[in-house]
Amino acid sequence: MTARTWVSALTFPLAALCAGPAPAAEDAALLKDLTSVIALLGLPCGQVVSAKRQAENDHIATCKNGSRYRVFVNPEGRVVAQKQ
Repeated sequence: MTARTWVSALTFPLAALCAGPAPAAEDAALLKDLTSVIALLGLPCGQVVSAKRQAENDHIATCKNGSRYRVFVNPEGRVVAQKQ
């Protein structure tokens, strides 16, 4: 599968996880999803250790290596990660 296919496949689960406050188990799943998205986009991270929800489908992810990314779904429906 190509990176674009994976990113598209993760869009819906990411959207579902971002819908509201999540219990601890869902938080772990969100961190794992954000880690996967950042890796598939080819950005250095290693592992997402925390995430702060900005809005629906919009998070600030903090990586184990100290990098921070804003991960969100753009108006075209694609998942994007911008270095902060």
